[in-house]
Amino acid sequence: MTKVAIVTGGGTGIGRACAEKLAAQGRVVCCGIDRDEYLPAGIEFQRLDVTDAGEVARFAAEFPALSALVNCAGMILHDGREFEADGFRRVMDVNVASGLIVTMALKPALVAGKGAVVNIASMWSFFGSSRNPGYAASKGAVVQLTRSLAVAFAPDGIRVNAVAPGWIDTRLSAGAIRNEERSTAIMARLPLKRWGTPADVADVVDFLLSDAARYVTGVILPVDGGYGIA
Repeated sequence: MTKVAIVTGGGTGIGRACAEKLAAQGRVVCCGIDRDEYLPAGIEFQRLDVTDAGEVARFAAEFPALSALVNCAGMILHDGREFEADGFRRVMDVNVASGLIVTMALKPALVAGKGAVVNIASMWSFFGSSRNPGYAASKGAVVQLTRSLAVAFAPDGIRVNAVAPGWIDTRLSAGAIRNEERSTAIMARLPLKRWGTPADVADVVDFLLSDAARYVTGVILPVDGGYGIA
């Protein structure tokens, strides 16, 4: 049976890197709203509002069996908008609720394909954020959602894990990385003394989806260059 993987938010950043990594093993379908202008050959993209349960259900019906699901769709709002109710709700919907919506819609396919799930948490799952309370709260919730689904899906043979990226050089973190004052302070604390790349995260996601991690479920694995322990 040909391996089939779905990556939400797979059109940019970490999601795209995960899609590129998984494309070497079979069919990869990326879905979401945003995408880079160019995507490599062999990676499909479908526009999908991952917070719309009806739209997601129609999308999921296309897949009778699934080997891997990466829930990478995410967003962040700046300029204090996450302190407002509408902004906070929007971030929670995209970063947390979509993961549940998509995973539940694709659960039958995951069972049929003996698949595994990896969610994208964050270093902000563990730290408080003075600028982005919605983002931090959403990523904390991803941790508990991952653990809960891992327990719930274990009888069906579906493993559910998460990675918690640190300072990865993507559009999402560009504001901090390109800010000299903030980047200097971050780098002073960062043990490995370099920014992470999307490929650094994709390699760990690939491990958690692989048979090498066959006895691993409910794990939240930091990919942060040691930032969280410094």
